[in-house]
Amino acid sequence: MSRVSPKVLALLAALTLVWGTNWPLFRIALDELPVWTFRTMVLATAAIVLTAILLVRRENFAVPRNKWPALILASAMNIGVWNIATSLAVLYIPSGHASVLAYTMPLWVAVLGLVVFGQKLTGRLLAALAIGAGAVAALMIPNFESYATAPLGLFWGLLAGFCWAIGTFVVKRTSWPGMGLSLTFWQILITLPPVALGALIFDGLPTRWPSTPVLIATIYTGAIPMALGTIAWFTLVKLLPAQVAALSSIAIPIVAIVSGILILQEPLSALQAVAIGSTVLSLWLALVPGRQR
Repeated sequence: MSRVSPKVLALLAALTLVWGTNWPLFRIALDELPVWTFRTMVLATAAIVLTAILLVRRENFAVPRNKWPALILASAMNIGVWNIATSLAVLYIPSGHASVLAYTMPLWVAVLGLVVFGQKLTGRLLAALAIGAGAVAALMIPNFESYATAPLGLFWGLLAGFCWAIGTFVVKRTSWPGMGLSLTFWQILITLPPVALGALIFDGLPTRWPSTPVLIATIYTGAIPMALGTIAWFTLVKLLPAQVAALSSIAIPIVAIVSGILILQEPLSALQAVAIGSTVLSLWLALVPGRQR
């Protein structure tokens, strides 16, 4: 693999910070808002922000006719299942732990790439995956008891990671001629109506206005992590091989855990410290090319 450019590394660092620090905000918002209502507000905010960006940049909203099936599938996997499953996972287990399960996505990408597409992994990427899997395991070990008592949290977290892996392959292996930021816009817009319908069915109409902190957390989640963060992610997916792009996300649960420590006063265990070091090594193997002989 060729050397990753400084711009890509900067984009990755920004995305890791934005997505990682967002997980504690899920817990804050979900203390007052039902899952489907919260995600409807987040998606609506993201749709408004993306519409404004596209209009200012004068980008084309058109979707090539033969790309709609792939676009709908990508929307369901990347945005629909991901948003609902991660929110449900946070209801059953701590936000940092839920993020660890959701970000098993690189492991699912490797499995799907090998089994479905016959993609071979280099020794360097295999080592990165193994160390990354070890980091995830180190983060999960202290929480096995909570997973045992909250199996739904385990299920929803892993489902989010698996579906995100499918969505990553759909975006990576599909040509999107003429679609720039509109690829993100349409995935969010397609997902919004069914999620809003789910809010009406499962949550009913809101009976009271959320508190100011919850409203701020919800709007921020829609405008920054959902709208701008998703743009950054799909940019990385286009620029990097699928396995490398997936591995680049493995640092996000580390940031989520650190955010939980700072915002929610959760303790830092020795295993978590080991996981942080392992994650750094895994990312280095995935993103920094070896010496050419």
